[in-house]
Amino acid sequence: MFQKIGLVMNPEKPEAVRMAQKAESILNAHGIETDYPQGRYDHAEKANLILTFGGDGTLLMGARIAMEHDIPLMGINLGTMGFLTEEEPEHLEECLTAILNGNYMMEERFLLRVNVPKTGEEYLALNDAVITRGRFARLIRVDCRVNGEHYGVFTADGMIAATPTGSTGYSLSAGGPIVQPGMQCIVLTPVCAHSLQRCPCIVSGDTRIEICLTENRKQTAELQIDGMDRGQLEAGDAVLVTGSERKISLLRIHPYQFYHVLQNKFVEWGRNER
Repeated sequence: MFQKIGLVMNPEKPEAVRMAQKAESILNAHGIETDYPQGRYDHAEKANLILTFGGDGTLLMGARIAMEHDIPLMGINLGTMGFLTEEEPEHLEECLTAILNGNYMMEERFLLRVNVPKTGEEYLALNDAVITRGRFARLIRVDCRVNGEHYGVFTADGMIAATPTGSTGYSLSAGGPIVQPGMQCIVLTPVCAHSLQRCPCIVSGDTRIEICLTENRKQTAELQIDGMDRGQLEAGDAVLVTGSERKISLLRIHPYQFYHVLQNKFVEWGRNER
């Protein structure tokens, strides 16, 4: 039984606020303490579960808390795609009842460990690490090495290192493959590479990847981890990516049917686009 549940939502979305308050009322009535750890990571240490209300972006906000404090995570979908979320809002009460009764399972997902040698900063990523030109007007040039072996120099909008979880996100839109979530691997996907011979590559999860902005070109780039800006890179700066020994646990009420979700979400997304 969870003693305390952290509720994460976008306070600017009335529906998300309403659903979070509804969940809070139900949980409190059953003696479960609740909190709103909107960036307050110190409070999250006391939570046993992070519950998010929104789309995949909100779930990734919750994931930052969950990864830092090793807390399970579950999402209620209020977004357009909601590929990572577990349940739809109309089933909120049934979902909470299942959690209260212990009728759930945990699914572990592979994480990336991302290190910036220049600053010593290190991050965990559920979806991806992206080196992008951002506001820089020109294409950037990156030198990519895999376990010390030269993989290639890419003149592109950027480079994505994605987990299997993140393979259905930005990496997919940049031409990367869809990877089954349970795999332990990393997807390297150039973004709009200025070449006819550059294609995505899948490497094992323990691979050490080095992505460096080449020194022979005046350039800057941005590092983004799970969609959040983590600072600017200069020519000569490197980013190191490998698989983490840590995992994140996604709470599931129903067995996760990946290909069913894949078909339903992308068909629905295509209809919305039209």
